[in-house]
Amino acid sequence: MTSYSLRLQRQRWKLRARRKGRELSGVVDRTKQIGASDILLFCTFRNEDVRLPYFIKYYRDLGVDHFIMVDNDSNDGGQDYVAAQPDISLWSTKSGYGDARSGMDWLTFLQGKYADGHWALTVDVDEFFVYPFCDTRPMRALADWLDASEVRSFGAMLLDMYPKGPVSQAVYEKGQNPFDLASWFDAGNYVISRNELMRNLWIQGGPRARAFFADKPKTAPALNKIPFVKWSRQYAYVSSTHMILPRGLNLVYDQQGGEKTSGLLLHAKFLNTFGARAAQEAVRGQHYGDGREYQTYAEQNGADPDLWCNWSEKYINWRQLEVLGLMSKGNWA
Repeated sequence: MTSYSLRLQRQRWKLRARRKGRELSGVVDRTKQIGASDILLFCTFRNEDVRLPYFIKYYRDLGVDHFIMVDNDSNDGGQDYVAAQPDISLWSTKSGYGDARSGMDWLTFLQGKYADGHWALTVDVDEFFVYPFCDTRPMRALADWLDASEVRSFGAMLLDMYPKGPVSQAVYEKGQNPFDLASWFDAGNYVISRNELMRNLWIQGGPRARAFFADKPKTAPALNKIPFVKWSRQYAYVSSTHMILPRGLNLVYDQQGGEKTSGLLLHAKFLNTFGARAAQEAVRGQHYGDGREYQTYAEQNGADPDLWCNWSEKYINWRQLEVLGLMSKGNWA
């Protein structure tokens, strides 16, 4: 009965995405360029002109073949920049981000049209995918290994990165590597539990939990993600990329006490742009829970936090993250 209920829920998400897809207007459609084995990236953005150049370059260098993006009513020139890129197909909408399940309805619609049979990476503009050997092996190598291992989904914990000192002092310039400024992270302070219904892991902790949610840790943002999936038009994300249906795709961890290959999403949220964005989103209320996370930032002087502490670690590379137990290369040698 549980499986049947979840199957009905998945069909509802798909029907909802089809309806929400009507809110999208095509800006430039280059999807005919997509090859049969191309790796695709899906992303929704709003007023991210300063972040977009490095974001696109990072993922091109990593091996993304085609970007499928949705601009949610930007007014900063970001849409024009994205539309001019030769490997990007772009849609736009003025509809509410929260009303589209944080943009996932729009992306689910586009994934159903273009991602079937492809490895698809779904990320935000401030998320940067890191996986074992990413400094020497492109995403195609990871995708080929996952195919050979008959694995359809790949997990990655969100790792909040931050500067040493108030975030307002980390002045970010267009095209810059954000981790030249936000190069610190929490090596510990993470709590993991298992969602028995969806079978995914639920991870909380890190700097946001200790700085903003210390008195209510269970309401801290979720850090578990399943961003890289061998897509089928039958799939649908349930809550951002935290979990997905069918629920077997959520089993991105080893259940026998060993280690399964996993990655990380370096989260470049805490730069000087954070204060203005936090204040704006607290008022807009378009993010999860009517923007409660951003309201918490605003209530606790979140416009300019100093997240660094004596236990902060400075980022070096993926091997450091593996040694610290934040990701694993498993049996991929």
